[in-house]
Amino acid sequence: MAHLPPLPHDTHDELVDNFEHYNKTRGFIPNSILTMQRRPKIAAAFMALNQAILYEGTVSEELKMLVSLISSQASGCRYCQAHMANLAKIYAASAEKIAAVWEWETSPLFTDAERAALSYAFKASCLPNLVDEESFASLSAHFDDSEIVEITASIALFGYLNRWNDTMATDLEDYPKTVAQDLIGGQGWSAGKHGGQTE
Repeated sequence: MAHLPPLPHDTHDELVDNFEHYNKTRGFIPNSILTMQRRPKIAAAFMALNQAILYEGTVSEELKMLVSLISSQASGCRYCQAHMANLAKIYAASAEKIAAVWEWETSPLFTDAERAALSYAFKASCLPNLVDEESFASLSAHFDDSEIVEITASIALFGYLNRWNDTMATDLEDYPKTVAQDLIGGQGWSAGKHGGQTE
């Protein structure tokens, strides 16, 4: 059960359009941001940063979602794992690819560029950080400097979200919970502390 409950989506008029966009594109409004809106400027700034990082630039959305999924798996945030499995599916990753994401080094489903990005994401999400010259050079072989900024920003964004949701024990919404059970449940995923009152 969440430490702080989400506020209604119409609590702040200036955020309603953003929340409607989430509802339209994902089929639900994330409880994380509904909770965050207790400080509406933080919620608005987060949503603007999220948009700039995940939905703009030249790195494919599919890859950025998979990078964010690996980052969340390495950090252990079950809430964000569910959300990113859902978003990876929305942005064209196959169910097989999402299920095999932990096998990025050996699975034929991943390209060399994807392997470099996912390895970088995993190493960057460990404590202590494991990114070294070799992992950066591997990434640089496939992505230009601006794209490396995009990939690193995706990882850093989820550094914030993983800590937010695990600290707040944010209740996982029904829709991404169902998607995660279907796509990554077989790899050991469960809602954990994010299961809400029913678990």
